[in-house]
Amino acid sequence: MSTAIKFCGLRRSEDIEFVASLGAEYAGFIMSPKFWRYVALEDVATLRQGLPKTTKVIGVFVDEDVSYVAECINDGVIDIAQLHGNETEDYIKELREMTSGKAVITKVFLIKSEEDIDAARKSSADYVLLDSGVGGTGQTFDWTLIRDIGREYFLAGGLNPDNVADAVTKFHPMAVDVSSGVETDKLKDFAKMQKFAQAVRGGKYDTV
Repeated sequence: MSTAIKFCGLRRSEDIEFVASLGAEYAGFIMSPKFWRYVALEDVATLRQGLPKTTKVIGVFVDEDVSYVAECINDGVIDIAQLHGNETEDYIKELREMTSGKAVITKVFLIKSEEDIDAARKSSADYVLLDSGVGGTGQTFDWTLIRDIGREYFLAGGLNPDNVADAVTKFHPMAVDVSSGVETDKLKDFAKMQKFAQAVRGGKYDTV
């Protein structure tokens, strides 16, 4: 199975056009107000209209009230909730209950040791995302730790057009996640996004 692409930290209509033209499988929006890439729920609802139906919309939340995350899911604004904070197994259970079981959940784990990999392996979330930090740090972690995780995952943290092909070739993640690695002056750069997509897909990218 080929590795999917998630462009995250989208904020502008131009960003949506870039994602759509490259046929990315996932589009991520930061929905926690404490971060500078924050996009409000109503704006995400508007922006997602420019995406093809094949692109899944992911809302990124950091220690938000579970009712807010449930609202985003129940209103159909997002397809997947990405939990990037200290959310517990109880939080995940409550979110499923508040969405009548329809929530699709990705839990983020910051990887520093084998213990972090073990926690990701045991998570009840539908997917796990392995990262180096919070909020587009641009730093990678020790990728050798993920060799024996034993479940599908999103790989994030310091990915860019120059190193993502190596990550895909060696580890075959379900998806790769990039934000700051395809930006120039804190804005999404289409040339970098195109190069990233080409690197993931072996020099080819889908257009829609």
